[in-house]
Amino acid sequence: MTPPDPSPAIPAAAAAKSRKTAQTAAYFLGFVGLGLTSASLGPTLPSLAEHTHTRLAEVSFLFTARWLGYLFGAVLGGRLYDRVRGHQVMAGGLVLMALTMALAPATGWLALVALVLLVLGLAEGAVDVGGNALLVWVHGSQVGPFMNGLHFFFGVGALLSPVIVAQLVLVSGDIQLPYTAMGLLLLPLALWTARLPSPSFRTAAPDGPAARPSVRLLALFVVFFFICEGAAAGFPGWIYSYAVTLGLGDRTSAAYLTSAYWGAFTLARLLAIPISTRTRPRYILLADLLGGLLSLGVILAWTQSQAATWLATIGLGMSLASLFPTTILLAGRRMAITGQVTGWFFVGASLGNMTFPVLFGQLFDSVGPPAIMGAMAVELVLAVAVLAILIRFARSPGLVRPAPGQAHPA
Repeated sequence: MTPPDPSPAIPAAAAAKSRKTAQTAAYFLGFVGLGLTSASLGPTLPSLAEHTHTRLAEVSFLFTARWLGYLFGAVLGGRLYDRVRGHQVMAGGLVLMALTMALAPATGWLALVALVLLVLGLAEGAVDVGGNALLVWVHGSQVGPFMNGLHFFFGVGALLSPVIVAQLVLVSGDIQLPYTAMGLLLLPLALWTARLPSPSFRTAAPDGPAARPSVRLLALFVVFFFICEGAAAGFPGWIYSYAVTLGLGDRTSAAYLTSAYWGAFTLARLLAIPISTRTRPRYILLADLLGGLLSLGVILAWTQSQAATWLATIGLGMSLASLFPTTILLAGRRMAITGQVTGWFFVGASLGNMTFPVLFGQLFDSVGPPAIMGAMAVELVLAVAVLAILIRFARSPGLVRPAPGQAHPA
């Protein structure tokens, strides 16, 4: 009897691989755009204060508006990705990001800028949730290096953003051009993403797709995201103003200092790709937090030193880079990463992004720039404590509820 010809399976496998590659590339490029927009606020904060005739303490509430929108975008996006085709949601978010970037610096009224940034944050939250959830659905249990790659490309965009701002401001004398240029870059990507087939739900949990987290376990992850993302947003958001105020550089060199942070951040995420295949997430997270505390110790010990500021900035970029993707990998070992679960992660992250940059702004004005570094050190100490509790509790089988007939994860 003649065996069946296996050749039809070969084109099908090649087509599936090509589709995965295109989907992954779209998410990576989407995160370059997300990095561009997310890192634009810090270097342009003094210019936005001048535009709106307000002080830095007042304009710092733009962080709150943006991350409040981000929170709603994460919750809404998490539900939408579970119910409709994900690529249409992601493409819509990219278009909205492009429009609001062009509008943000076009007004001199602080309340209107805050409203525009709130909508920008909503779009960013939806795109961020989508990139993380859809990537897990495409690659399943093999998502580890791709997840770190995704966040590496966010770092690429964040690295380029301050440089684009600095160079285009030199050309035009204003922040309108860089904001508009970065927005326009998102439109072709939105069109391409909308044309790609969307993946369906798939878990990264190794012991079955039906594993469901208890409220306590999910809450612990949300708190950890809250603290870590507050630090990751607060430092690059204020290091530009910190350096200028303390006379550690002019506006151009302070923009390059911000880029140095994002350059180290991007390099660390690149290095995390092979590391994540060989090292448990808990050990990576602990090393990240301890490295961040060491870097803050350097900047607090030599406050007036330009060299110490640059060294600590690079150290913090390296240390904070893999916190977010590694926490998702840790969570993926304990629960199914649905769009809704990912949305809750981003609720914690966006609350941290809303809270800590504003707190730093108040300390900056009332106590002095070094106070924000002390506050951030306290923040990372709390993160170490929460990580210890999280690891201890995550070992308890009572914190993961499997579906009927399914064994608890090891």
